[in-house]
Amino acid sequence: MSQTTLTKAEIFIIYFVLGLIIFGIVLSRTDPYWFEFTYAVEDGFIEWMTILPLLAAMIISLKRLFRLYRYRHWLFSFTLLGIAAFSFFAAGEELSWGQRLFHLESSSFFQKNNSQHETNIHNLIVGGQSINLLIFSRLLILGAALYLFGLPIIYQRSTAIFSFVNQAGIPVARGYQIVTFLLVFILISLCPLGKRAELLEFGGCYLFFLIVQFPKNRNIYALSH
Repeated sequence: MSQTTLTKAEIFIIYFVLGLIIFGIVLSRTDPYWFEFTYAVEDGFIEWMTILPLLAAMIISLKRLFRLYRYRHWLFSFTLLGIAAFSFFAAGEELSWGQRLFHLESSSFFQKNNSQHETNIHNLIVGGQSINLLIFSRLLILGAALYLFGLPIIYQRSTAIFSFVNQAGIPVARGYQIVTFLLVFILISLCPLGKRAELLEFGGCYLFFLIVQFPKNRNIYALSH
């Protein structure tokens, strides 16, 4: 299959993500209460839909790891393990590690240092600074921008980088994935502040899954590569 050809699964996910984001934006302006306390509420529809691509990316990476670790460089296995660990961590943080689901009380540390008094890291306040704002917003967006817009360019233009990225098992974003990410980012700006972040997380996690499952260099995950 050509790298420029989209599978039915890819097309479905793009329409699914953009459709729910646009629906959320319309809701946020026509029925803000239902949008905030039903559609985008904690443990609500959008949050559970956000968990699914993270778990899928974790499972895919672990399956690739178990299948290929004997035949690839240690960096390859490290990358796959890193993607799986990141996906698991992000899913756990999104659900506050099941705290609300199982009605668990936060420890005194999280009661005191977490802005939402929940058992998670991304809402911690350290030295008066929001970890969510500093690391999970600004640094994550900067890292995503470099990964999405910088890596694909140097991957194509540098033989050394091309070889290293493939040897290390790093998935490279395809053009449509980058364009879709930009479109999601633009659409999110139309949503009022508040639950805007929930829609961005939703869209970002599905695009992360698409890059993991359908990267430009998908052939590196083939056993015969």
